[in-house]
Amino acid sequence: MTMDAERSLKDVILFAGLPAEVRRSYEQRCRWCVYSCGQQIIDSETGSSEVFFVISGAVRVVNYSFSGRQVTFANLRHGDLFGELAAIDDGPRCATVVATAETLLAIMPPDTLCDAIKKHPAVAFVMLKRLAGIVRVSNNRIMELSSLGAHNRVYAEILRMARSAAGDDGMLRIKPSPLHADIASRVSTTRETVARALSDLSRQGIVSRDHNSLVVTDPRRLADMVENFRSE
Repeated sequence: MTMDAERSLKDVILFAGLPAEVRRSYEQRCRWCVYSCGQQIIDSETGSSEVFFVISGAVRVVNYSFSGRQVTFANLRHGDLFGELAAIDDGPRCATVVATAETLLAIMPPDTLCDAIKKHPAVAFVMLKRLAGIVRVSNNRIMELSSLGAHNRVYAEILRMARSAAGDDGMLRIKPSPLHADIASRVSTTRETVARALSDLSRQGIVSRDHNSLVVTDPRRLADMVENFRSE
């Protein structure tokens, strides 16, 4: 249970490289809070600037269009973090974060995060790599939104999710199988469009259902489809 999870930063990517005694000094400067599934953690455009570390559980980072459509930016789990942009530049939040399971968070003041970045090059380097990754993902998504149709954005997202979930057996298996609404919110389309796109992939033998998993059975063909549409 989340309530019983160890209150430690040892598995958080930002602090994994620090000596135990240094890491513990930062743990003592955190607040530790449990959020229930569905509970909002931070709201976009608010002025808070703390950074949050996921100790156990899971959260979803989202925003909303003017029409009210939800757009999912990321799903974060054990060892990840969020809220670092506001902690670094003291600007407003740029997304809303909601717990998708019972979740234990370590909440760190922004000056403590900045202290860790300034004093420990290993922390600074991990943060730089993380921010570079955010930029790369954002660039890819902007390109997909501007150059790919809705079906092809679904194909690209399925391929991305499958690659990130690849198991030790080499299978590209997304488990549990993603909800149509979740995929739709990630690629700015509708659930109906996602259902049609997945049905097309299934008829072509590119994806299949296996109990509670979605398996990409022909990843090379799916990758070729995505790249061909990008180059058109």
